[in-house]
Amino acid sequence: MTMSDTIFEELEDLMHFSVADLPARGYAVMEEIRRQGKLCDVTLKVGEHKFSAHRIVLAASIPYFHAMFTNDMVECKQDEIVMQGMDPRLHPKNCLGVRQFAETMMCTTLYDAANSFVHQHFVEVSMSEEFLALRPEEVLELVGCDELNVQAEEQVFEAVLAWVRHSREDRESRLPELMSKTRLPLCRPQFIADRVQQDELVRCCHKCRDFVDEAKDYHLMPERRPHLPAYKTRQRCCTSIAGLIYAVGGLNSAGDSLNVVEVFDPIGNCWERCQPMSTARSRVGVAVVNGLLYAIGGYDGQSRLRTVEVYNPETDTWTKVASMNTQRSAMGTVVVDGHIYVCGGYDGKSSLNSVECYSPETDRWTLVTEMSASRSAAGVTIFEGRIYVSGGHDGLQIFNTVEYYNPHTALWHPVAPMINKRCRHGAAAFGSNLYVAGGYDGSGFLSGAEVYSSVADQWSHLVAMNTRRSRISLVANSGRLHAVGGYDGQSNLSSMEMYDPETNRWTFMAPMVCHEGGVGVGCIPLQPA
Repeated sequence: MTMSDTIFEELEDLMHFSVADLPARGYAVMEEIRRQGKLCDVTLKVGEHKFSAHRIVLAASIPYFHAMFTNDMVECKQDEIVMQGMDPRLHPKNCLGVRQFAETMMCTTLYDAANSFVHQHFVEVSMSEEFLALRPEEVLELVGCDELNVQAEEQVFEAVLAWVRHSREDRESRLPELMSKTRLPLCRPQFIADRVQQDELVRCCHKCRDFVDEAKDYHLMPERRPHLPAYKTRQRCCTSIAGLIYAVGGLNSAGDSLNVVEVFDPIGNCWERCQPMSTARSRVGVAVVNGLLYAIGGYDGQSRLRTVEVYNPETDTWTKVASMNTQRSAMGTVVVDGHIYVCGGYDGKSSLNSVECYSPETDRWTLVTEMSASRSAAGVTIFEGRIYVSGGHDGLQIFNTVEYYNPHTALWHPVAPMINKRCRHGAAAFGSNLYVAGGYDGSGFLSGAEVYSSVADQWSHLVAMNTRRSRISLVANSGRLHAVGGYDGQSNLSSMEMYDPETNRWTFMAPMVCHEGGVGVGCIPLQPA
């Protein structure tokens, strides 16, 4: 071999290279190029929707398009192809397949949309052939998800049983693992006894019977509830579902209490009036249970109130229910396991540390364990199945302290204090974080916000709102925060702004049309069509 041959071989070696992950990386790059609208050579028209695409990607990924573009079909030379007989929207019968396709193609936007659709329409999806064909790991992941939109946990159990029975011989051994992800303690006792316990598959499995006993003990022996894993008794909540935000009571520009109620449609970005309450209420507590809106206590311009009324959006009517044991305004109101809790507030003489619980089934209020401090105008929200109370004042001082109530142990526990002391602020939770925004610190009206992580037991600053807001209402809706109304130190506010965690920005939405701050707020989720 000559010197020139050796040099040539070395040069040839240098010219060879390989990229082992090129297929995976390539699809991601193609998707980004498609997003930018570059190098696209075909448009698919589905109904009134148009989708830009690359012929080579479609042909390489989907047999239908491979046949269309590699044979002499008329569409192979068209710049725009009309897809006949197709619907651009996702459907419960195809969303799992679309999700899998999006995952394979690394199309994150489509995957997130399909995944959200699966959560929103879980009950219908669980009846589809695609669901019955899922791999065990996929069913486990789905059944363990907090975001499932179900009216009752019974629906999750039925979905699990349907999947197992579809191929009983192969899947029966996976039932214990699946039942461990099903939150049986949240099922009605009658359902546990008459349906779950009597099922043949459950009766034949020792481990499954243990889960049934665990659920029965939850209902029969409340003192044992703290020993259950937290997720077993955590209500599922589909935060991606948009809801109607109701602004209840509050103040006009002159500072008078109102009985006016209006509702915000986040899709249309508009407010409209609905049936007013029978009583004027500012600094009112608002709660939503089973699609009904409760207006609790408040101030009518002369005295603090004990009375409660409930609104049915289907009939657009208000009716009175049992009054609280104590008159109070500026209290915090949350819902846990279908029960309404009111914390603290002001009775016209002093700030309160008392807490009451209302059962819609019995129409009765009962006192539960008091907070460690008297708190009026505190931020109160439900977070990870517990009631978190932040800040507030006792008439003498404004707090930055935070404590939470465990409904299963009936005990209060302190956690890390907020960075800033504040009262008359808003509090809300979604995802894995708790948020507070606005308020008053004793010397100024606040636009700042904070976010709390229970894992780190730590508060950190969040980007500030555009407006200073005391007496603000904060509500989570469709994965975003809405800050409604308030007082900026000079005037009551009708404005509303929304925080989007993806952009880390607050943006103004349509202002209220009938209120000037001081409203109570509740969100009633819309059921997907």
